[in-house]
Amino acid sequence: MRAILRHRLGAASVTFLLLVALLAVVGPWVAPYDPLAQNQDALLQGPSAAHWLGTDNLGRDELSRLLAGSRLSLLAALEAVLVGLVLGTVPGLLSVYLGRVFEWTTLRVMDAFVTLPFLVFAVAMTALLGNGLTQAMLAVGILVSPAFYRVTRAAAFPVAGAQYVEAARLTGAPAWFVLRRHVWPKVLPAVAVTTAATLGSSLVIVSSLTFLGIGIQPPEPTWGGMLATSLEYLFQRPTAPLVPALLVILTVGACNGLADALRDVTGSREARRVAA
Repeated sequence: MRAILRHRLGAASVTFLLLVALLAVVGPWVAPYDPLAQNQDALLQGPSAAHWLGTDNLGRDELSRLLAGSRLSLLAALEAVLVGLVLGTVPGLLSVYLGRVFEWTTLRVMDAFVTLPFLVFAVAMTALLGNGLTQAMLAVGILVSPAFYRVTRAAAFPVAGAQYVEAARLTGAPAWFVLRRHVWPKVLPAVAVTTAATLGSSLVIVSSLTFLGIGIQPPEPTWGGMLATSLEYLFQRPTAPLVPALLVILTVGACNGLADALRDVTGSREARRVAA
């Protein structure tokens, strides 16, 4: 973490992501209005002292909805990343140690996941399990798991054949100990980079699905849902989509910046270790 904070892009990305996380945590508590409260006397108003970001087509305060929707949008993206992390990293590690049958099976499953289109699979999952963000993010997590699987597998292969790993096996060390003590520390940097990058991608997918009304139960606010509503009334309020769109763009950019900083930090550390 200290190395990332010394990295200029990493420090800026971490700072912005912490601000967004703070917004998600305290946003619903500091919102000036009830995000679901409708006011028929204040429809599609522009920014003012009473409503800093204006109101939507039902008279709901846009700032309050943006603050309340931050938690739901970020939690949905994190849920997708966690599902993909578990479903991809664990089989990726085990495929190196559990023999060719397990390796062939997991490779075929991950290849099948890669061929599935995100939107169609998410729609199918929500139709099967119900229209909710948890169901939609389960679908997204399944489809991002091949990225974790491939990265984990690629990082674990060189370590699996290392002499100190073979020595640990010959001494009778259990497979779980070898994985935890010798393999996982070498795989973790690559997984961390993938996690940061996938978090940005998942946020885009979450915003896209909620923009289309998939996985969200109205009138719950989300960044994508707010963007969709704003675009419907673009003629009356041309600037309404700017804030939620910028928030998505900057958050995704911060996730990608953190991934770049992690890659630079871990790469330079590995180079120094080899040189030593």
